Amino acid sequence: MPPQPSPGPSAATGRPARVDTRTLRTDLRHLLLDAAIALAVTALIFLLLRHRVAEGTSQTLAVMPYLADADRYLLYWLCQAFGWSGLLWAWITVMLGLLRATAPGRWTVVSHARIERWHRVTSLTTIGLMFAHALAFFVELLRENADGLGTAALVWSAFVDVFVPGGYDSGTGRVAILLGLIALYLAVPLGLSFYVRSWTGTRMWRVLHRFVVAVYALSVWHTLLYGTNVWFDGWFRTAVWALQLPVALLLLARLLAPLRREERLAARDLRGAGPLLRLGGRVTAAAGVVVLLLVTVTGRDGGRTPGAGGGEMLVTQPMVWGALAVLLTVMGAVALAVRRDRAGAGRTG
Repeated sequence: MPPQPSPGPSAATGRPARVDTRTLRTDLRHLLLDAAIALAVTALIFLLLRHRVAEGTSQTLAVMPYLADADRYLLYWLCQAFGWSGLLWAWITVMLGLLRATAPGRWTVVSHARIERWHRVTSLTTIGLMFAHALAFFVELLRENADGLGTAALVWSAFVDVFVPGGYDSGTGRVAILLGLIALYLAVPLGLSFYVRSWTGTRMWRVLHRFVVAVYALSVWHTLLYGTNVWFDGWFRTAVWALQLPVALLLLARLLAPLRREERLAARDLRGAGPLLRLGGRVTAAAGVVVLLLVTVTGRDGGRTPGAGGGEMLVTQPMVWGALAVLLTVMGAVALAVRRDRAGAGRTG
């Protein structure tokens, strides 16, 4: 197993610093190139979206025809572009993270240490793109309502709509924006937790960081629910689903062939709640691969049909809040279990 970089010692105590500033500074230097590439990709996506509007081929115009004035709504298309590049970078960083956590095979051509660094850097870029996506929407709301409210009321209203979970109360956005904000606010602590692993403990960081996969799932759900460019069934929406297949396959590979020996599961190990839960997770991941394959092949995922009226939303805000409460409870229980095991090991050691 390749060694993980360790935080540098504190000059005052000689003990590891709470924040691994050495690794963070190195990652920020590499971030400059990654962020530049991400911004270039965002610009290309922006030009593509604007071109589709000018040609009248954008699905968004079927939902909101007034957006055909591309020059007036440049901020909206910039928001969309940041959203798509953010989802792309989220896909890249999740793929890298799963590769890093999977046992290497003959096909491995890049060291795990380098993959890990790429994973950390692309995670930072992803968080930045997610924030830029929300910020562009915030500025667009300020522009749209500039004549209707006073300055303070305008800024507060836009802030609540964009950055306060549950604050947006119109149409599909009631759920879609809530999902996006939950993804953003979970991505920050889970994505940056690596740099404080000497404070939380490496095992605590490793266990909690796995919940980043849930953040990615929320981001995809947010996009499919509220991305007007994939509002209706079609090849573009099917392509989004197709990109989830390698994620699901890598997740399955990570579960079947984990990097760490203690996480590998054999038939003789199926005793007790822990191994059975891990087996259940692997069966669930396998079922997920089958579902993603069926959705990709058929192109049917419940998306809207052009010209057909939409029905009632199947998922509501209370359901999302309830699911979030369950997720946070599970994360808290896992953290407490790790802390208890660490305390027990300290007493016996």
